[in-house]
Amino acid sequence: MSKKRRTETRPRRSEPRPGRSATPPPAFGKFTGRVEGHPDGHGFLVPDGGAARVFLSAAEMRQVLHGDRAVVRVTGIDHRERPAGEILEVLERVNRRIVGRLHSEHGVLFLVPEDRRIAQDILVPPADAGRAKAGQVVTVELVAQPSKHAQPIGRVAEVLGNYADPGMEIEIALRKFDLPHAFSRNAEAQARAYPETVREEDTKGRRDLREFNFVTIDGETAKDFDDAVYAVREGKGFRLWVAIADVSHYVRDGDALDQDARARGTSVYFPRRVLPMLPEKLSNGLCSLNPQVDRLAMVCEMAITHAGAVARYEFYAAVFRSHARLTYTEVWAKLSAGKAPAHLATLYELFKALYAARGQRGAIDFETVETRMEFDAGGKIRRIVAETRNDAHRLIEECMLAANVCAGNFLAARGQPALYRVHDVPAPDRVGALREFLAELGLQLPGGDKPKPKDYAQLLERIKARPDFALLQTILLRSLKQAVYTPENVGHFGLAFEAYVHFTSPIRRYPDLLVHRAIKAALAGRRYEGVDWAELGRHCSETERRADDASRDVESWLKCHYMQDHVGGVFEGAITGVTPFGLFVTLDEYFVDGLVHISELGRDYFEFDATRHMLLGGRTKKRYRLADRMKVKLVRVDLDSRKIDFVPA
Repeated sequence: MSKKRRTETRPRRSEPRPGRSATPPPAFGKFTGRVEGHPDGHGFLVPDGGAARVFLSAAEMRQVLHGDRAVVRVTGIDHRERPAGEILEVLERVNRRIVGRLHSEHGVLFLVPEDRRIAQDILVPPADAGRAKAGQVVTVELVAQPSKHAQPIGRVAEVLGNYADPGMEIEIALRKFDLPHAFSRNAEAQARAYPETVREEDTKGRRDLREFNFVTIDGETAKDFDDAVYAVREGKGFRLWVAIADVSHYVRDGDALDQDARARGTSVYFPRRVLPMLPEKLSNGLCSLNPQVDRLAMVCEMAITHAGAVARYEFYAAVFRSHARLTYTEVWAKLSAGKAPAHLATLYELFKALYAARGQRGAIDFETVETRMEFDAGGKIRRIVAETRNDAHRLIEECMLAANVCAGNFLAARGQPALYRVHDVPAPDRVGALREFLAELGLQLPGGDKPKPKDYAQLLERIKARPDFALLQTILLRSLKQAVYTPENVGHFGLAFEAYVHFTSPIRRYPDLLVHRAIKAALAGRRYEGVDWAELGRHCSETERRADDASRDVESWLKCHYMQDHVGGVFEGAITGVTPFGLFVTLDEYFVDGLVHISELGRDYFEFDATRHMLLGGRTKKRYRLADRMKVKLVRVDLDSRKIDFVPA
């Protein structure tokens, strides 16, 4: 049994989301790797050694599911000149439970997986359906994996409810992306055993900073507070204290809380709900830097010159208290009106120095638009609004960057193993394509074959006033690699730092917790050993991407649900994606994107130009480019596949 699947897919986006570097096709032979499914039914083997992906036909994919590991033999080249192969052996089955919606056809029950990369339906024998009914969202446990001649078979393990139930989109995402969403009994017990407040014995050996006027500055809806800041004038420069929740005091290497935190890797932020990395007793209580209560912290104390350079820094454990829980909105209101108290005014002057140093350093500063969903009492989106960034956001960002850099330098100088936040230099083929695109517009990226961050920053500054700035910034962003966690320190290209780690968010990011442990080990004159750093780096990078994908999936569902009431409407938007099968357009008013299929562009043959990010009509010479303006009509919304369809208006 199968339902009709759409053939087009949405390009994934993440931080910064570039393309892959070109890799040579594999020679004929056997390759071991991970299977990636496609909604159309075909798939690919991604070889372990980094060679080009091997195309697997829909017939080959019948015996595997997305994520499985297999041995594949390359047998030829497909019609798109990709290496094609056949599956010789399935080494590992990774899918044990699959979430989806039950369907009934001619009395036969089957589950259509929510993860469209699993293109096979799962047969559910009536005896194994329990109380589940057709139309409901359920999780099935696989009792028989697929083979060349048989579909997978499952039994209903969990009934989640009806598709339109409030919050169902999150329940689906938790299971679709295999997010750990229940803490182990041991972790819960360990958290419960901790006191509600900091004990006096926990403060021994720590510097007492409780009289310093620390504050937290976060968004209005924040509940866990990782960081607090305080600054004073010191001659022509400043002294800055960044206090970070000392999670490592409570979560020790290998204990129950640590095992759960490591599996999660990061907190996951959904609209209206957070899946925390740590139990609430710690994340919103004992480790959260709530106002007017004693808290344990790891502190980075920095002497900063009037030019924004860190002259000296020191790390140490402390006990302190936040004297106020402030929001970006209220802080910026006071700063912009010139009515900020002295301690905030000092922080703002410090920020200006740090921000000027950022420009001198040549860090790349992309201008992006963040959005926020506002909901009604029934949990439906009321509206989607742009989040305005102000200097209060940037103030905290610069203070955190300074602390992260000091942490990176501290660990690198001591040869202490840790996970660095690495943003490698752009791949040569990406740089070449970028230069070719810019040359057509009379622009040039300085720096030769190996441009530096400053070269990108200078070009961005030169093109800010151009009407096609949005297009150019998008192209520049897509030429960059993706930031990852790794023990190999190769620097952070985008921020123009030689050594950079994540130190400032240990409540919600596992790599930050590891950095705290590494710093404590270095301060104690020992090494943080017993960790497979390379494997842990891969794991943390994967859990970060998993969290991003899950959040994006939920947001897509909510946006589709919201736009169902706007079918037939005509809207203005910008082209934010160009593919061989059409254009993705993001609406100005709703910050929602959808597809204009190439077949809707008129009676012409459109050629896809990847270098110019353009579709060009062969007869009419009509062109559609990234960032071009477009008026569209909303004609269809598909909740199941999270797809929105437009036609030119």
